[in-house]
Amino acid sequence: MKLIHRLTPLALATLLAGCATNPPAELTAPALPPPPPPAAAEPSPAPMPQAAPAPTRSIAAELLEDNLRPGEKVDLDGPDVNADLWARVRQGFQLEDLDDEWVRKAEAWYSARPDYVERMTTRGSRYLFHIVEEVEKRGMPTELALLPFVESAFVTHAVSSAKATGMWQFMPATGRDFDLKQNIFRDDRRDVLASTRAALDYLGRLYKQFGDWHLALAAYNWGQGNVQKAVARNLKAGLPTDYASLKMPDETRYYVPKLQAVKNIVFAPERYALTLPAMANHPFFLSVKVDRDIDVALAAQLAGISLETFQQFNPQMNKPVILAAATPQVLLPYDQASAFAANLARHSGPLASWTAWVVPKTMSPADAAKRHGMPEGLLREINRIPPKMLVRAGSTLLVPRGEHVHDDVSERLADTASLNLAPDAPPARRLTLKAGKADTVASVAARYKVGAEQVAQWNKVGSKARFKPGQAIVVYTTVKPTVAGKPTRVATKQAPRPTSGKGGKGRTVVAAATP
Repeated sequence: MKLIHRLTPLALATLLAGCATNPPAELTAPALPPPPPPAAAEPSPAPMPQAAPAPTRSIAAELLEDNLRPGEKVDLDGPDVNADLWARVRQGFQLEDLDDEWVRKAEAWYSARPDYVERMTTRGSRYLFHIVEEVEKRGMPTELALLPFVESAFVTHAVSSAKATGMWQFMPATGRDFDLKQNIFRDDRRDVLASTRAALDYLGRLYKQFGDWHLALAAYNWGQGNVQKAVARNLKAGLPTDYASLKMPDETRYYVPKLQAVKNIVFAPERYALTLPAMANHPFFLSVKVDRDIDVALAAQLAGISLETFQQFNPQMNKPVILAAATPQVLLPYDQASAFAANLARHSGPLASWTAWVVPKTMSPADAAKRHGMPEGLLREINRIPPKMLVRAGSTLLVPRGEHVHDDVSERLADTASLNLAPDAPPARRLTLKAGKADTVASVAARYKVGAEQVAQWNKVGSKARFKPGQAIVVYTTVKPTVAGKPTRVATKQAPRPTSGKGGKGRTVVAAATP
């Protein structure tokens, strides 16, 4: 059954009015840049909701059942509404247990770090109900719901040294294979719903390929091609092809045992002198529909939660604005969803103070900032433009949304936006020279500090060619030529008087436009 919901703000406000439970503990998330200079009057802060009695179970059941697929049922009025989610996880264990020195090593590591275990299980409590729902819906072992403990300790914005990202640690290419969008506005590898869907799709595909969950997990960590080769080597050598029998890197050898250790701790935490946080068997968050572009900071304010808490549930955002065309819903703690819906419905001011702008021609950040009346430093910060770089034509920048802008960012732009930069270097000049007596491609290249292959290409000769005295030579350069450490005259307007051409230095005849 699927208990993650997409409701209109008014419907959600009606159904969830008055929800109040304990707020989640907060993680430290990357700070978003400050808002832009106001292009219009600042919106008045929406009033924050007052705590009210919790809804009856029948209202909660009506809310959930309204969003179930045909044939699905859920009974929140039954005795298990507040049952321990850990018990539900334990009941779904299916994998064959490992019991070796690698498992003992992992158990000892976790046992020696009770504070770490408490932090990661507290983080995991925000997302585990949804993951268990998705795992059970696919008929998978519930051990897979514990995999983010091993991958990222449930840190949704985690980034590995190999650039794997999110709580499921997707590499960029693998993420794209499973339709996880990655652009300047969002990275779906960090999206709670999208990354979970992709991870379980991937694990399902690997299990179908190898027919063994331990091998599927090894492939998730090491790559399916590497596991396939390891299996083939053992088959050729007449050896077993189970996980413990394959030759693999220590990281992968330790990977499944770490999951086994987490499983053992969840099954009986008291054996390891550890305590798991209580985890109720009901949704921790709800999905609320977003129809218009809205600033992240405003969305958090309307929900009555901190920016850091909002980012815990919506970590995929790369910018301080949510684009409705690409992110049609936000996730909110269960008890804050009604507050957001009610406040959004009665909010009368602007929702978004940022918009996307496609750069019409290559320009400096200073020029782009001037066009939109914002400080250059803020434009660089919000768009992550390093020093001494130009913004290429066709790039997309986030800029203040003026009063005259009424349309939200289009779906095409929200999905395909990119930022392409070029070094902010002086333009190369086209020089036409007369070759001296001893000039070669190599000597001209050294004199003008360019590559010999470039000189050869510009003049349609071989890279080891020698020029005839007086022959015209074309060079594109940004520096003055030097001979024996001394600069040679370069004419930029008029050619100097003819010389004999002795000494192989050559003579500049014309300095013209850039290439």
